[in-house]
Amino acid sequence: MAGFHKSGPNEALIISGGWELPKIVVGGRAFVVPILQKVEVLSLEVMTLSVETPTVYTKKGVALSIDGVAQVKVANTEDAIRTAAQQFLGKRLEEIKMVALQTMEGHQRSMLGTMSVEEIYQDRDAFARQVREVAGTDMANMGLEIVSFTIKDIRDEQGYMDALGMGRTAEVKRDAAIGQAEAERDAGIKSAQAEQAKQAAKYEADTAIADSERAYSVEKAAYDREVNARKAESELAYQLQEAKTRQQIRQEELQIEVVERQKQIEVQEQEIIRRDRELDATIRKPAEAERYRLETIAEGEKARIVVEAEAEAKSIRLRGEAEADALRARGLAEAEAMKRKAEAWKEYGQAALIQKLFEDLPAIAGAVAQPLAKTERIVVIGGGGSSSDGAGASKITRDVANTIAQVPVIVEALTGIDIVASLKNLPGVKTVDELRSEPPKPEAATIEETPAEEPAAADEVSADDKPAGPWGGASSKTKKR
Repeated sequence: MAGFHKSGPNEALIISGGWELPKIVVGGRAFVVPILQKVEVLSLEVMTLSVETPTVYTKKGVALSIDGVAQVKVANTEDAIRTAAQQFLGKRLEEIKMVALQTMEGHQRSMLGTMSVEEIYQDRDAFARQVREVAGTDMANMGLEIVSFTIKDIRDEQGYMDALGMGRTAEVKRDAAIGQAEAERDAGIKSAQAEQAKQAAKYEADTAIADSERAYSVEKAAYDREVNARKAESELAYQLQEAKTRQQIRQEELQIEVVERQKQIEVQEQEIIRRDRELDATIRKPAEAERYRLETIAEGEKARIVVEAEAEAKSIRLRGEAEADALRARGLAEAEAMKRKAEAWKEYGQAALIQKLFEDLPAIAGAVAQPLAKTERIVVIGGGGSSSDGAGASKITRDVANTIAQVPVIVEALTGIDIVASLKNLPGVKTVDELRSEPPKPEAATIEETPAEEPAAADEVSADDKPAGPWGGASSKTKKR
């Protein structure tokens, strides 16, 4: 707003624009150039702050709650006002108070941690002075100053300060009881001294009377007896009174000791309660929570292991049953196959053995010739020649044939079966000599006689009339012609 502006003693006009630094006017007036300049008001009034720090631990670990009252305002110097304008201009008063309050509370907390309860309780002014000195630097950096700071209240939720007061109270009561006992003792002593002086004066008077009345010895003897009797009574009364006084003094001293011990017991009981609560908070409850957590984890792990073990056992059991079923089926199949093979061997007999031998002869010949098949190169020295045994390649062929010809002899040596004799005994099998001795038959006659041989067809054995051999092939018997 342009024009003339004025401020009271509790305000500062901050005029910006037209100068390198803002112009400050306190308790005066100034003209603000329209458009070029801007004016704002900064309050210089005192702000009351309630500095509360609940449950802060002191240097010895005792929790205290301290309430203080601080009076804060913007400092009166131009630099401080300019700094405060940079920090707070345009903010509401509550926002400025909140910044200052948080600063004071932080420093009050930090100072609590450096002092003991006794130091804070016995010298509040020293504590307040240290908080003010420490916080004053940060306040000055914001353009503020602490006008005053006092401690309003100190609270102790654990009863620590009450215990300190109880001890002091017991000390005062003890001193008062001791003073009373000492006064009574002094009074008794002075009373005894006065009685002693009285008796001394009486003795002097009696002596003077005895000296003056020495002539009257009879009366004097009687008087002396009476005086001595009263003197003895007086001494006994004095001693009795002195003993009573000492007894009363001793009783008072014992009573004082009893009170002192009772107070010590109360203080120790409070300390035991405090330590027991501290033990509950720091050890027992965390230990119980940790035990509950470990037990819960153990129960979960136990349940998981049981479920996994049951699943694994079930899987193993099912897999074992499946393998047992497979082995059982395989064994039954092999047993059935062996049974059928045994029946086939029993039915076919020697003919089946001979058929098997003929089926395996090519494999035997291949095994005999196998070494020659792996030979990369054969060098033959000499030609065909006229020798009856031959030479060269024909010699090699004849050696292979001779090796195969020895197979029946080897089989007979190993198994006792004569393959050649078995073949001769088969019906319809003729040797080479028998075939040569038979006369030749015309082909036409054979063709014409074929229909006439129908009755002999009953002796023919077809492959379909016999079951398959043990190796899956047809019977080794051939048709008779």
